[in-house]
Amino acid sequence: MSAAKGGGAGRQGAAGKRLRVEPATPERWDDLVLLFGPRGACAGCWCMWWRRPARAWSAGKGAGNRRALRRLVDSGTPPGVIAYDGAEPVGWCALAPREEFVRLASARTLKPIDETPVWSVTCFFVARTHRRRGVTVALLNGAADFAARRGATMLEGYPVEPRKGSMPDAFAWTGLPGAFEKAGFTEAARPSPTRPIMRRALRAPRR
Repeated sequence: MSAAKGGGAGRQGAAGKRLRVEPATPERWDDLVLLFGPRGACAGCWCMWWRRPARAWSAGKGAGNRRALRRLVDSGTPPGVIAYDGAEPVGWCALAPREEFVRLASARTLKPIDETPVWSVTCFFVARTHRRRGVTVALLNGAADFAARRGATMLEGYPVEPRKGSMPDAFAWTGLPGAFEKAGFTEAARPSPTRPIMRRALRAPRR
């Protein structure tokens, strides 16, 4: 696994361990593969669901989606950030300018709410051993740092609000509102009862 440093954002995990968040650069590809495992995070998705039209995503389940993600990682613009506990990759968050996620354009409940240019946080994947330990909050803070360094002024996410009680981890892949709130996001709109749109204003990092 890569233990590369630099450009990350350290965060405290719930157990007091220091988490480090790094961009998904080519030298960290093996870490992402290790984190996602043989199923590609979720049934061969490889975090390409929002980025590819439905037919292409379905046809690419497994190897095709993996190749598509690898091309993004190798493109020079990281498609997301990875959380590390020491040298171990324990979490992933996908983010990019909203227009790069083609399925957002056709999502009835997630249409742009105004003219503000935004970057979008669309997906999370956290290792089973590190769930419910603050990794998602660390990823969101790391994503905000990453986007701000690239000129973004607004970060937007689309968590799901459980109707009753807790939600199984497998269905929380866009995050939960509580994690966004802990990372400094506020609700900007609620196009459906269970789907708030959360935003966090970003500031350019000090030089």
